Amino acid sequence: MSTITYQQVRESEEIKIYIQEADRSLQALGYTEHSFAHVSKCAKVASDLLEQLGYPACTCELAAIAGYMHDIGNVVNRIDHAQSGAVMAFRILDKMGMAPEELAAVVTAIGNHDEKTAFPVNEVAAALILADKTDVRRSRVRSKADIQTDIHDRVNYAVHHSKTVLDKDNMIFSLQMELDTEVCPILEYFEIFMERMLLCRRAADFFGLKFEGIINGQKLM
Repeated sequence: MSTITYQQVRESEEIKIYIQEADRSLQALGYTEHSFAHVSKCAKVASDLLEQLGYPACTCELAAIAGYMHDIGNVVNRIDHAQSGAVMAFRILDKMGMAPEELAAVVTAIGNHDEKTAFPVNEVAAALILADKTDVRRSRVRSKADIQTDIHDRVNYAVHHSKTVLDKDNMIFSLQMELDTEVCPILEYFEIFMERMLLCRRAADFFGLKFEGIINGQKLM
């Protein structure tokens, strides 16, 4: 196991405050939910993926930690939040006593998760990218009133159900969604999420996987 556990990170009041305040800033800016529901899901999807691919328990734990902490940089500013978040995570985890090689993996993943500068430079980063960019769901929308004016809210609100699936036999990682096309045409989904889907493809490539986006039972990429 890693020197610092995911459970310790989840129980840290300091980290909880940064997650809460970062989400509060994003709410003021009109962004979808980035609080505990989002970061906890990212932690689980990232760690579960690495576990299914046969990575050591320590590496899976690091992916969970990176997933949980990846958005804390938004407490500084939305712009460059991956880099500021990585620096914040370094200070917090170093203070908690995390070993340097583990700390490096977590910081690298956080610093490489945002679309503009992201790249799957290691397995933790690749897993975090896939977990973060596939979290599309109705419950991330803060106010239904915004769906008429905000395309991001409209797309998320249109998604009734979504899940990620790893098909190890065929080496495919897929995002499967049920989307209400009365709320949002499929084209609008790709209008704002194409960059994310291409990033997911790159992250899946790191593991030798093919990435697929499936909407309403139809494979679209």
